[in-house]
Amino acid sequence: MTTATPASTDFIREIVAEDLRANKHGGRVATRFPPEPNGYLHIGHAKSICLNFGIALENGGVCHLRFDDTNPTKEEVEYVDSIQADVRWLGFDWGTHRYYASDYFEQLYDYAVQLIRDGKAYVCSLSPQEIREYRGTLTEPGRDSPYRSRSVAENLDLFHRMRAGEFPEGAHVLRAKIDMASPNLNLRDPVLYRILHASHHRTGDTWCIYPTYDYAHPISDAIERITHSICTLEFEAHRPLYDWCLDNLPVPSHPQQIEFARLNISYTLMSKRKLLQLVEQGHVAGWDDPRMPTISGLRRRGYSPEAIRDFCERIGVAKRDNVVELALLEHCLREDLNRTAPRVMAVLHPLRLIIDNYPEYLTEEVESINNPEDPGTGSRRVPFSRVLYIEREDFQEVPPKGYFRLSPGREVRLKDAYYVTCNSVVKDEQTGEVVEVHCTYDPETRGGRSADGRMVKGTLHWVSAAHSLPAEVRLYDHLFLNPDPGAEDTGGDFTEGLNPHSLEVLEGCRVEPSLAGAAAESRCQFLRQGYFCVDRDSSAEKLVFNRTVGLRDTWAKISRAQPKK
Repeated sequence: MTTATPASTDFIREIVAEDLRANKHGGRVATRFPPEPNGYLHIGHAKSICLNFGIALENGGVCHLRFDDTNPTKEEVEYVDSIQADVRWLGFDWGTHRYYASDYFEQLYDYAVQLIRDGKAYVCSLSPQEIREYRGTLTEPGRDSPYRSRSVAENLDLFHRMRAGEFPEGAHVLRAKIDMASPNLNLRDPVLYRILHASHHRTGDTWCIYPTYDYAHPISDAIERITHSICTLEFEAHRPLYDWCLDNLPVPSHPQQIEFARLNISYTLMSKRKLLQLVEQGHVAGWDDPRMPTISGLRRRGYSPEAIRDFCERIGVAKRDNVVELALLEHCLREDLNRTAPRVMAVLHPLRLIIDNYPEYLTEEVESINNPEDPGTGSRRVPFSRVLYIEREDFQEVPPKGYFRLSPGREVRLKDAYYVTCNSVVKDEQTGEVVEVHCTYDPETRGGRSADGRMVKGTLHWVSAAHSLPAEVRLYDHLFLNPDPGAEDTGGDFTEGLNPHSLEVLEGCRVEPSLAGAAAESRCQFLRQGYFCVDRDSSAEKLVFNRTVGLRDTWAKISRAQPKK
């Protein structure tokens, strides 16, 4: 579990600090993270998780994990399990404070009965379409439902029969009796209960009426004695209804709802509905596809929880919507992996290199530093032999100006090994492509250092042909071509903006033998290539790596101005 760390202040933390100074809530701080189990969590949820658990940790409070499981038609146990795994992986623990809105179904029903008895709720028999028509618009007030004047006795009878399962879906709903002329559409007699003949993942077929989010959420907060109900800006207009529910019922507490701007990242989709569409239509290989912005997808791609938490800390908490550059998230990742990822050698597009004057029978081991950023990680021994593989792009028969890698007659350094000079090449008779490079080496340059002090400009990574391991490497890029794939005003099918080159699979790659048996999710830097992660598909027969992020950091080219808070 993460520990409390000093966080830069923001308007929410200032509210919490002031409440503590005033001894509001008896000096308690209790927050909650309330996901609906209808999909996997994404990077936007990570911001909320870090904020809610972070504020609780910083103030000696508690953060509840509460599942908003009020819609059984979309919820699954798979999602419940994945959410818990994601929160834990990010480094947070709810302890004994795991709850479900379904824990309170009986109490929510009793409170609804109380609203009916008090004349503040009624059973409406308009169809869903009629309810929308009666609701009015932003410029026109709504109209009272013809069923708004039903007696308390009739409403109680109908609501009881709704619970008993006497009516089909859509026949009736329970609505709050507030104000059909309110300028806030959420107060125009909102629906509190609807009929759903669906089995619930926890309560089975016990219920056939289910509360809406706007009704269940504030009451669940109150029952759990949450002090600060932190949510995103789209719920700002719902706050009056949140308060109305709590003001009109004998709940044990009245939490304060506070809204902040949701996270938007360039080239990244944050709609759970659209992410589900990508999965169901087969555009990606599941919720944990490394191209997905889900926490499980980022984890499979090789992101670290430390990098995600750092990113959430850097972007801060804003009061208005903004878009954060994806490059900042990648920058946080590179900073973390630069410190923690061991360096290894891997050749993605192999070209045979034969050292003609190196003994055929000889195999040496050269010493290579694991991570220059962390001397404590030590070094490893890498086998070196007469036949090697280098990157195909590291050799050009006719090099352009400014090319410092291997070419005929040129000397380069093989990292941590020797200087070699290219003497000749072998080409494919059919295509003319270079398939083999022949070199000679200088035995006096062991360790990649020249005894006579001569310098070379090019240093190449390599692997031994006899000792390297076969690998598949998956190169991932942006899933979308459009920097704003979630824009609602673009028209058409959002999947038309998918990047057709978001995944390139490389077969026939070779990696150094130190990676044998590498555990799934372990991360490393392929020298000169980028950061990579062992995929769960990896096996003893063939290692599989996902490219996490390239070495090139574009963050320096982006304004460092943080979103205004």
